[in-house]
Amino acid sequence: MDLFSDLASGLLSFSKQLFGPGICPGDWVWATGTAGALIALLPIIGALGISVIRKFTGNTYSAVTLSVFGVIGVVFVGVLPWVLMAGVSETFRIVAAGGRGGLSQGEVAALNTTYCDFIGDQSVYLGKGPGVFDTLFYPGGNELAYGFYLGTLVGLPILSLIFVMLQGKLAFRRGPAWPARFFWVPFVGLALLSVTVNANTAIHLWLGFLPVSVLGLIPIAVVGPPSWHAIRRADQRKARREVAPPQQPPQRPVQPPPPPPGNYPPTAVAPTSGESAMAGAVPVPIPARAPTSDTRYQRTRRLGHGGFGTVWQAYDTQLNRTVALKIAHAPDRDTEERMQREARALAALDHPNCVRVYDLVEQPEGLALVMEYLDGDALASAVDERGPIDDVAAARLWSTTASALIAAHDKGVLHRDVKPSNIIVDPRGIPHLIDFGIARSKGDSAMTATGMMIGTPDYTAPEVANGAGASPASDAWQLAATVSFALTGRPPRGDRENPMAALLAASRAEAPTELPSGSVHARLLTAALDAEPRNRPTLGAVVEEMNAWLSGVGESREGPVTRVIPRQ
Repeated sequence: MDLFSDLASGLLSFSKQLFGPGICPGDWVWATGTAGALIALLPIIGALGISVIRKFTGNTYSAVTLSVFGVIGVVFVGVLPWVLMAGVSETFRIVAAGGRGGLSQGEVAALNTTYCDFIGDQSVYLGKGPGVFDTLFYPGGNELAYGFYLGTLVGLPILSLIFVMLQGKLAFRRGPAWPARFFWVPFVGLALLSVTVNANTAIHLWLGFLPVSVLGLIPIAVVGPPSWHAIRRADQRKARREVAPPQQPPQRPVQPPPPPPGNYPPTAVAPTSGESAMAGAVPVPIPARAPTSDTRYQRTRRLGHGGFGTVWQAYDTQLNRTVALKIAHAPDRDTEERMQREARALAALDHPNCVRVYDLVEQPEGLALVMEYLDGDALASAVDERGPIDDVAAARLWSTTASALIAAHDKGVLHRDVKPSNIIVDPRGIPHLIDFGIARSKGDSAMTATGMMIGTPDYTAPEVANGAGASPASDAWQLAATVSFALTGRPPRGDRENPMAALLAASRAEAPTELPSGSVHARLLTAALDAEPRNRPTLGAVVEEMNAWLSGVGESREGPVTRVIPRQ
């Protein structure tokens, strides 16, 4: 304990030299407040250290980084502040009992002086009397004095806790919120352990601690969060480690037993009860042209008409279900190849917020894709008819649809046309990403006619409008633009008089002007709509932040994004 006593007495001596004016209530009383201010620097130093580390590690929370952050929080927010507070109180108690407590003879003599009648001898005021616990739970007869002690000894630590929590939140920006517990949990321990400190000493320590905690938010904010590029780079490293297959020794293939003698026709083998119909997420090959009867899919009405096909609602007479039938306008070699690629991409996806593909068949007009029929309204129609959605619904929309895009990207598929009309909201209010008709696998050729624009200008990322290839970052931009529309009812760059004007605005990378300024998601939307792809948050980071925000406000990720009236 000698080391801790020396630290506390050294802190007091330095505090008196730093700020200890000889005025009421006394130089050592002022020095105690100054010591509290210096102790408040410790959590700030810890938060700055975490901010600097996250500049390089992003949102990588491995055993090493979590251990480092935990040690920083415990030491700089809990242990060191408590040791110094308890040491300061103990120094005053030793001097009040007639000792020196590590102070010089002149400092002891100065401590045994009186500046104000209501304070009296400073050594007695700071070193004698009950501790915090006794003062709060065993009060004397003076109700006014007890009210003062209750307000200061409880109120000041609570206010300090609020700002220490904000420091932790700033240090862990652009990431999940739960690591901020490394800050406020040790501080709660500090506040509880400080009940052993002399009540008068504790008041002045907290009076010095609180304002510095408020001012400490400034340097942490100046250091700033890790860049989205650093977060993306860390996520990519993590993904490579998770995807790398473990090294396993080669195994000899098991040969099936020979069939019994005799002539038997070939038979199909049904999966056993332990086998999954999904076959381990390996897509079943879809033929280029599957023969089908012209009468199997009976079309009931046309649902939509796009650049690459017409979508019909149809009835599957063999399986007795309603399906969506997408038929190419002009079946040629390139169109068929695009339809086959779309079918393979969608068949490989298994996500609740992605439309499912059933079949690829031949129709009189050409090749047709048979898809899941989603009863509901397009997000664009829902917002136009019933108005913008709120922050909770927007968080659900952003999180679930971003997860769907992540699943597509993991299969090597880019959507390339995420927009409000390509998200169907079913009667339960659940969004579904549709129309991969212009989607392509990474490495595939664009297969567009000369001068043909792939995508919708109002929701086209700047780099794509300038001729660059699509990427996960451009899909992320389009999704952010879609979420912004859902919150405001207008495209992020505003309405343009014609598609060419909208395309020109996209190619110029004009800044969004219609962002939802009153939304809690405005900051993240601004980052996600950055003109530079490397500065945008990854879809994974968006999912984490939306899920953390929903959890913080007590809402579930699963839930409606808007009320939808089913089509009649």
